[in-house]
Amino acid sequence: MKRMKSSKKMFALCLIFLLLRKIAATHLSAKHLVSANIGDIVTLPCSHENSLALKFLWYKQTLGEHPKILSTFNDYDNNATFLNEFKDDHRFSVQIGKTINKLSISDLRLSDSATYYCGSSYSNKVEFGKGFIVIVKGSGFRKTSVVQQPESESVHPGDSVSLNCTINTGTCEGEHSVYWFRRDSGESPPGIISTNGDRSGQCMKSSESGSPTQSCVYNLPKRNLSLSDTGTYYCAVESGGEILFGNGTKLEVLYQNRLLLVYCLGVALGVSFILIIVLTCIMYKIKKRTCLQCRGYIFHSQAPGDPSMGHDADNLQYVALNLNKNMSRRQRKNTEEETVVLYSSIRQ
Repeated sequence: MKRMKSSKKMFALCLIFLLLRKIAATHLSAKHLVSANIGDIVTLPCSHENSLALKFLWYKQTLGEHPKILSTFNDYDNNATFLNEFKDDHRFSVQIGKTINKLSISDLRLSDSATYYCGSSYSNKVEFGKGFIVIVKGSGFRKTSVVQQPESESVHPGDSVSLNCTINTGTCEGEHSVYWFRRDSGESPPGIISTNGDRSGQCMKSSESGSPTQSCVYNLPKRNLSLSDTGTYYCAVESGGEILFGNGTKLEVLYQNRLLLVYCLGVALGVSFILIIVLTCIMYKIKKRTCLQCRGYIFHSQAPGDPSMGHDADNLQYVALNLNKNMSRRQRKNTEEETVVLYSSIRQ
């Protein structure tokens, strides 16, 4: 019995690995990870421009299961044909255009969590196009919930961190498997980085809510982190035939010299401010000294003994004033006669 369970888990893991490799080969970018809530509507576009195919298909790949054909339609027909259990499920619809078709899923359910990808058939060969990983988040009324902590974490290169995935179940029975995905900020697809197929996490029973519940905590240790470890980490739990996804933990590995850069910028700003003050003082002193020199030059150029005025000697008039007229006799005897000569320049 244990051998059958282990082989089943290995088979599911191989399918997941092959699916992710196929998605990576079709240039699946980070934007093709779609997260929605129960009851929402999602639309998945698939372009078939410049394609020679005459038949197009949509597939659904549930975690741990084989891919299933969801719908098919021909290039010359505007109606899609739904197959398998999707035949009578009116929540699925396909909008067909000349160069693009869109798969719409309304009234989302938890069972809709899967990977959807389109394909084109030509000469008995099927080529896969874009893939979309759809994550349907459950409501708070479910007995099973998945919570990831912390929601975000900022670390430096070389640090270590432990990401937690807590599974709250309504009963203490049953088994579940845990898978860890990482989506980076680039164009590479989300990929499985760790699996925990066995219940080796720390489980605790609680009856505070009136009914027995169980919380299992699974840890993903990350040591000696580097810039390539930056991204959003999701844990997926397989429980009771359903796949539940956590809310994700955003891990950001900061540059090691970012703090040093802040310090350097602060010092540079302070030095620049001091230089501005010093240059302002120097300019003020230079301007003040220049003004004083200008005033001295003007005074010197206007002095009576200025040689520059010698060539205008013919235009000068001399007037002698006797300032002793109003002096007393005593003052006139003790003081020599003073004569003041005024020079008046006459412009012609």
